[in-house]
Amino acid sequence: MKGQPADTVAVEGIASPARPRIGLALGSGSARGLAHIGVLRAIKEAGIEIDVIAGTSMGALIGAIFAAGELDNLAARFVDFDWKSIVSLLDPVLPRSGLIDGRKVADFVRGPMTAIRIEDLPIPFRAVATDIMNGEQVALGTGDLIEAVRASIAVPGIFTPVRANGCTLVDGGLVNPVPVSVARGMGADLVIAVDLNHDIVTKRVSHPHPSANGKAYAQAMARMLESLPSLESPALVQFSAWLHKEPLPGIFDVLLASIYIMQARITQATLRHDKPEILIQPPLGAVRFMEFDRAGEIIEIGYRSAAEQLARWAGTPTHE
Repeated sequence: MKGQPADTVAVEGIASPARPRIGLALGSGSARGLAHIGVLRAIKEAGIEIDVIAGTSMGALIGAIFAAGELDNLAARFVDFDWKSIVSLLDPVLPRSGLIDGRKVADFVRGPMTAIRIEDLPIPFRAVATDIMNGEQVALGTGDLIEAVRASIAVPGIFTPVRANGCTLVDGGLVNPVPVSVARGMGADLVIAVDLNHDIVTKRVSHPHPSANGKAYAQAMARMLESLPSLESPALVQFSAWLHKEPLPGIFDVLLASIYIMQARITQATLRHDKPEILIQPPLGAVRFMEFDRAGEIIEIGYRSAAEQLARWAGTPTHE
């Protein structure tokens, strides 16, 4: 409308403020990241249109599939997951820079999709990774979508790093576990952030690793090591024997707990500095790194947490 301010739109002949550009910042969280599926369902039910998405680690994986319009398909495949399904995604390599290559995970995520470039997505998207050589954040906004996700989920010591554009990339949670700043940099006026790290330390202390699930976890890691091209290294032979005798927790829990503590502290600091307009924090601290077999439960918790927070933000009562 001529003479109308640039930041207003005409609605039935009446000037009204334009809809803010809404950004979504999906945080890291390994299996806890399945909660993002429930969060996105709640956002859709609330009638909120997402304009830009930034994701870190599992947040990048779920955000990428949502941006590509394939979220329901991915969710259906995760709901049927069991430990055999999880083990089938492990492609162990001789441990130089990581135990798992990550290509099988990438193939699983890609599913029936043809090669998709980030710049061709209907919703602008960034996958946050870390350049392990200089510690800098890298927000991947061009190139192969699934390779960008593979870089963002490359947990140091577990998955091998990904080389891209002259950089050696690992998990973005090392520098920006909940990428609110990236969403704002994409032009978001209002940011909905999902933090899966807020209770990770306290819940691990109050909910020790169940013995049955610990045994399954150890079996998965033992099977992975058994499929290595060679177990001639004395250290690997000793490590494999130890895994068969003792269930985790062990070295993997120590490594992952260290990463979680770091990410929780970084998240606290960054959210104080760059506070999102809506913060969703599903209570999932007791869910462990590879518990993808709890997908239905995790998704439901994410959905409920998001629905409650969105209702509170909108000023409407929460319905059971």
